[in-house]
Amino acid sequence: QVQLVESGGGLVQAGGSLGLSCAASVTIFNINVMGWYRQAPGKQRERVITVTRGGITRSADFAEGRFTISRDNAKNRVWLQMNNLKPEDTAVYYCYAADQGGLTYWGQGTQVTVSS
Repeated sequence: QVQLVESGGGLVQAGGSLGLSCAASVTIFNINVMGWYRQAPGKQRERVITVTRGGITRSADFAEGRFTISRDNAKNRVWLQMNNLKPEDTAVYYCYAADQGGLTYWGQGTQVTVSS
């Protein structure tokens, strides 16, 4: 069982930056994929950006050039750096993990609000 705890959400003005952190309860060295998803009110949860155990990242189109993911297996953490934020980035952001057996895990989510 993997528990994920996000931190770092909050309110930011459009054009600003915000960083999110996700701490895992177990070593993530063997976790296949870690990443971030988000869900805005009235919308489905969508992938933001993920990183594999080998360091390969995959970003949604809206995240390209603005959002960066980093992964530290020694610290059992992943970070999401978000730059040039827009009001449409307002959502609850969830940390995500998928282990080698295909099981998936989610954090409780952290609210990000971007004001115009």
